Amino acid sequence: MEPYKEAVKEESEHVMAVACTIMAGVSPVSVANSYTQHPFPTPSPFSFSGTTTRRTYTPSIHHLNLFLRFLQLLFSFISALTLATPPANNNSGQRSPSFTEYPELIYGFIVAILAFLYAAFQLFKGISDIAHRGILISDKTSDYFSFVFDQLTGYLVISSASVAIPIIRQQVGQSTPLWKGTIVSTSMSFATFLVIAISALLSGYKLCKRIVW
Repeated sequence: MEPYKEAVKEESEHVMAVACTIMAGVSPVSVANSYTQHPFPTPSPFSFSGTTTRRTYTPSIHHLNLFLRFLQLLFSFISALTLATPPANNNSGQRSPSFTEYPELIYGFIVAILAFLYAAFQLFKGISDIAHRGILISDKTSDYFSFVFDQLTGYLVISSASVAIPIIRQQVGQSTPLWKGTIVSTSMSFATFLVIAISALLSGYKLCKRIVW
């Protein structure tokens, strides 16, 4: 009696399998042939496509990060250079004032140098991550480090640009090299802040993705 029940059970399972394949639009003959040729299950095509998408998506984030760091490096360098340019004599032969005579501009110069060094470090780290992944700093430490220091650098840059605005207003109409340099430096500081803000959003996205997923 037991062998009869097992035979009936196997027959019913076989019928159900054939019915499911027919409903799915797959020929039972092709299923049998594929099972004979490949007795072991093959990976799902969705897993391969997901891996391919991930591999093409990750380099795009790294490349975008490198581009933003390069812009931050360029803008902060211009901001510091325009302030550090030696003042020239005006038409009357008097020496133009230097940025070292204003504490606000000294603060802006120091912040621009710090932003330049931070951008240079991030650029070097990004290139190292693409060439040799994780050789400098691990991915987890890098995400936390970038998120925190992007916030800090952005605050310093926007504060240095804000304190330089009163100096520009005081020298309106004088058309001195310092006045022109301060305008250019402040404009570059605001541009640097926008780039750092985008980098901070990207760092926050990467960190949230690491924590949540």
